Order: sequence, then C-alpha cells, then structure tokens
Amino acid sequence: MEIITVKDREFTPFIREQEILRQVSRVAGEINRDFEGKDPLFLCILNGSFMFAADLLRNITIPCNVSFVKLASYEGTDTTGRVKEVMGLNESIEGRHVIIVEDIVDTGFTMRDILESLSSKGAASVSVCAMLCKPDKLQVDINLKYLAMNIPNGFIVGYGLDYDGYGRNLRDIYRIVK
Repeated sequence: MEIITVKDREFTPFIREQEILRQVSRVAGEINRDFEGKDPLFLCILNGSFMFAADLLRNITIPCNVSFVKLASYEGTDTTGRVKEVMGLNESIEGRHVIIVEDIVDTGFTMRDILESLSSKGAASVSVCAMLCKPDKLQVDINLKYLAMNIPNGFIVGYGLDYDGYGRNLRDIYRIVK
C-alpha cells in the first residue's frame, strides 16, 4: 500500500485522478444541459475548489462568467464551525444564475452562510456544485444539485484539499492514516 507524508501525517490513496476527472466531466455535462441559454456565473470558493473549478470549467461549453470568493473555516484537520470571509464578491449577481463551486461539503455551515448571503443579493437562482460531500457529517440541509461524489467521514487531502496549506497540489485524493 502506497503511503505518503503530508507535513506530519500519513495518508493513503483514496480517489485516483482518473475517477475524479470522470466525475467532473459528468457533472459539467449536467450543468451544460441545465444552464443552456442562461449565461451562469460560476462562483468558485477558494482555496480548496481551485483544481475542481479549473477542471470543471474546462468541460463547460455554455457561455458563462467566473468569479472567486475566499472563505476559511478549517484549522489543521478540524472545522472551526465559524466561517471567515477573506475576500468577497466584487460584482453584482442581481438577476444572475449563480453556480457555487465548492471542494467539499461536510457540516454544511459554510454553504449555508454562502447561500444566505447570496439570497439577499437578488440572484435569479443559486445552485451548488460540490466535488465531494460527507453526508454522514451534514448538520445543515443543503441541496447539492451537482455533486461529483459522496464520501465517508475522514480527513482527506489532495486535488485542492489541504492539511495546514500542504497537499493541495496532489493529483489524487488521499485519506489520513489513523
């Protein structure tokens, strides 16, 4: 079994790049179909979604705009339960179809806060597109219309996901060794 070290923790392979890209392509196809003629705005949540967003958008064939917002809610391997907006949305979303692009939804608190914020800004619609979801950890009811994969609880790293800022560059997703 392949084991890698990220910072001071060991990780084993969990989801290989080929499967990730297959699921990203599937999700992009669903979005292309559902948003044909709607000119959506993709709102990508940094830092974690950057790889997912890049691969997703390479598969989007409809006219669209892309913007970024930076939020933080993790320290080390644990969620803080508090969302801190670091860099906000700079353009109007009034009357726009917004697709939030997120790396992972676990408790749902971050996504709930984003959805509440966007609903007050007059978007025509807001959809969530997440690479990963931990359904057993969800504490908030979130409609994940576009989801690449459900995964079990456990800390993961790679493909944009980090451990204290390390491991985002890994092509595969790795699970922590207990």
